[in-house]
Amino acid sequence: MTQEITTASAAAPATHGYSGEKDAYLKRLKRIEGQVRGIARMVDEEKYCIDILTQVAAINKALHAVSLGLLEDHIAHCVVDAAQESQATGNPDLVQDKVQEAAAAIGRLLR
Repeated sequence: MTQEITTASAAAPATHGYSGEKDAYLKRLKRIEGQVRGIARMVDEEKYCIDILTQVAAINKALHAVSLGLLEDHIAHCVVDAAQESQATGNPDLVQDKVQEAAAAIGRLLR
């Protein structure tokens, strides 16, 4: 049986800005996942509303921290790489696209 290899799958895997911090992000996200399960348990056990809301606020803060870290990694890696490539190729659209992408992500975080 022969298997066709596409250009995308044959290319080297892309590295992302967060790659160096992947384990830390996964650890944080697993902790958040546990907190969400804890809130579900609190609701199931009919715990006091304010106690549940306090836990929801803690999760929101933790997710916000993850989001800001990913955004910082994106700017430091993806936007900077695009700026360097833009300078090398003379194509200003490369960096502008990444900046617009980051601005859209910030807009989604602020909603």
